[in-house]
Amino acid sequence: MRLLHTSDWHLGQTLHNYERGYEHQHFLDWLLATLVAERIDVLLVAGDVFDNANPSAASQKQLYGFLRQARARLPALQMIVIAGNHDSAGRLEAPAPLLLDYGTHMLGHILRDDSGQIDLERLLLPLTGADGQVQAWCLAVPFLRPGDVPKLPAGSTQDAYLGGIALLYRQLTELALARRQPGQAIVAMGHCHMVGGEMSNDSERRIVIGGTEMLPSGIFDPAIAYAALGHLHLAQAVGAAQHIRYCGSPIPLSFAEVHYRHQVLCLDIDGEQLRDVRAIDIPRAVPLLRVPEKPAPVAEVLAQLAALDLPDAPHEAQPFLEVRVRLDAPEPGLRARIEAALDGKPVRLAKIDTSSAARSTQIESMTLDQLAQLQPDDIFRRLYQQKFGKEAPPEQLSALAELLLPGA
Repeated sequence: MRLLHTSDWHLGQTLHNYERGYEHQHFLDWLLATLVAERIDVLLVAGDVFDNANPSAASQKQLYGFLRQARARLPALQMIVIAGNHDSAGRLEAPAPLLLDYGTHMLGHILRDDSGQIDLERLLLPLTGADGQVQAWCLAVPFLRPGDVPKLPAGSTQDAYLGGIALLYRQLTELALARRQPGQAIVAMGHCHMVGGEMSNDSERRIVIGGTEMLPSGIFDPAIAYAALGHLHLAQAVGAAQHIRYCGSPIPLSFAEVHYRHQVLCLDIDGEQLRDVRAIDIPRAVPLLRVPEKPAPVAEVLAQLAALDLPDAPHEAQPFLEVRVRLDAPEPGLRARIEAALDGKPVRLAKIDTSSAARSTQIESMTLDQLAQLQPDDIFRRLYQQKFGKEAPPEQLSALAELLLPGA
């Protein structure tokens, strides 16, 4: 049996106000061709299908168009899609009854019966091969909020949230072990942050306020042949456990991900065991450029921008550009100078990142009462000192005072 693991599509995402529908469609067309070429039996989509809980009509059309085409090209293909922390569980699951006709299982909610017990049966899905026979079982667990997890036994000293997630996977594994026949594998899905996982701070949203959301790899029973995870955008294995993997996002979702290797993972299951995991690189439809690679003084940056030599491309395929400038003092006309250096070049200016070599790393802690006593000019002085490492110039303090005058 052959499976393909992907996640974190973030359909509908914008990059500094630029729409990315072209890139997402390029990826979905490539994914469809890859499913056919690799003769995939099961597609696993491990959450964050959409970038937000209220996706646009265009991004929903992209998703459902892809699901229809995939089923048409591969009539026996099964697709299992779980909700991530960016998704609306209800919105994702709403068309689930119709999508079953396309071989697609959409799982967003954790449902409970009248006694409060979690419906485990709907989270355990049989996976069939090309012959139509069950060859594996999937623990399809969507993103879990604190209210979704089972309660721990009285007297437990474990964290209620992390321990509840571990308990849910344990209950599902026990159900799968009771249900499977000899020679049938168990595969798990999850949208979560594992201990040791490397994240992109620019584009990944914290799952739980307080930072207690990281899970140990031990939540996955040794009987689980493979764990297909979503949430972290960098493709990576979890520690030494090569069978517990993040496939990563299919496109770079921020400039922090410009050097990421974007991929899907192709899994070959033989009986109850994982035989092979193979990464398939995703071609990048639109380049992301950082000029320069490290922040530099304004004159050096402008020279590099003027020297940029880029091939002509349609607007939607032109590279996104982040300009990185090191400032010793404010530059009010900086954007205009950068735009002038880029005039006529087939590139889209997405972000200007400024930093200061003299930036202070020492931030004085203050009480709420002390903060309440600060005046606007106090805040300005402190921020200027923190960013540039010197006192704010008198002319800027004067300009600030003028802005703060009543009626200004």
